[in-house]
Amino acid sequence: QVQLVESGGGLVQAGGSLRLSCAASRSIFGINTMGWYRQAPGNQRELVAQITSGGRTNYADSVKGRFTISRDNAKNTVYLQMNSLKPEDTAVYYCNARPPYIDWGQGTQVTVSS
Repeated sequence: QVQLVESGGGLVQAGGSLRLSCAASRSIFGINTMGWYRQAPGNQRELVAQITSGGRTNYADSVKGRFTISRDNAKNTVYLQMNSLKPEDTAVYYCNARPPYIDWGQGTQVTVSS
C-alpha cells in the first residue's frame, strides 16, 4: 500500500503563496487521478484540485485561477501551488487518489491570516 506524506504548509498573510508537496512511498504512475483535498475545522473534507496521468486538471470554483496542481511521476510527487491565498483557504491539506482509496496521510496545515 502506498503511503503519502504532505508538506509545505505554514502561516502566511492574505495574498501570499505556498507550495505544497505530496511524496508517495512508491510509484504513482499507475494512479490515473491524484487530488488535493482540504478540511477546515467543522467542515467536511473537500476536493480542491485533481490531475490525471495525462496532465488534465480540474479545480473547485473557490480556488480556480489561484491554485495550480501538477505531478512528477518520476519523483512520485504531486504539488499544489497556491497563490493569492485568502483566510478561507485555511485548512489541513491532504493528497490522495481521486476517488480516495489510499490511507490518508497526516496532512499539512495551511493558515492564512487577514
